[in-house]
Amino acid sequence: MELVILLIITAFIITYRTNTGEKTSKFFIEKVTQAYNKYAPGKFKEVREKAKELGQEYTPRQYLTQVVILGVVFGGIAFLYFWNLIIAIIYAVIAISFVPYLALLRCKRIYSEYIFEQIQVYTTNTIMEFNTTQSFVKALEGVRDSGIIEEPVLSDLKKMIELSYENGTIEESIEYFNQKYPFYMVKNMHQLFLQITNEGAKDSGESLENMSMDIDMLVEGVYRDRMDRKNFHRRFLSFGFALYFLVVAMTLLLGKDSYRELINLWYVSLLLHAIIIINSFFLLKGEKYYNEDVGAE
Repeated sequence: MELVILLIITAFIITYRTNTGEKTSKFFIEKVTQAYNKYAPGKFKEVREKAKELGQEYTPRQYLTQVVILGVVFGGIAFLYFWNLIIAIIYAVIAISFVPYLALLRCKRIYSEYIFEQIQVYTTNTIMEFNTTQSFVKALEGVRDSGIIEEPVLSDLKKMIELSYENGTIEESIEYFNQKYPFYMVKNMHQLFLQITNEGAKDSGESLENMSMDIDMLVEGVYRDRMDRKNFHRRFLSFGFALYFLVVAMTLLLGKDSYRELINLWYVSLLLHAIIIINSFFLLKGEKYYNEDVGAE
């Protein structure tokens, strides 16, 4: 154990001394950034750039803090379970290796919320524009020129307009947008406009007003779901981490010496590894649930 501690200290000193004039944290951040730019998936880069644009992306220092917290927490948990520094370090490294995955989940949530808000703006303003122009394509052009729609929805909106003029109909443009953004509010609104355009409607104003009310109800449901997810997430994490520390109660009941003798049995050690792995798996599943499909209706 003492040898491992000395090796860690030696590695830290070498890292620090070979980067004279730089803080170790800055050196670490630069290396991680280089690795990210080289190996990060394209989708991760896309959603991360949007999160940065929205001002909701973590700073390098915040990521470094997350690394330290995860390493310390899971290293501490493993040490309390096994009283073995090497095993604690292994679990700390494994926990730190999940930081990019957690970052991807978080950025996807931010991106999903942003897209949903853009789609909400698109649907409500298209209905308002149609009430003025009585033309679906002209309504799309009004929304495009209003400056309230941002990328990537803006590019897809422009593509809709191009398809409508190229084909002389709105069917293909609607199909294109529905596939890119498969929200109920989009499909329902487009179906109504398709019906009005192809079949005509003497009183489209009432239908559009009902559609606006339906969209408001859908949006309210989505935001309510977000609040429920957030509350669930907080309780889930609290309960999940509390389960890790049940072993502390076992240590107190058995006594430190008796517990250390017990974990020397291979099947007890295997069971403790299984507890950590299974609980960690469910924590990751909870994170995935909380962060994915936030804008889904």
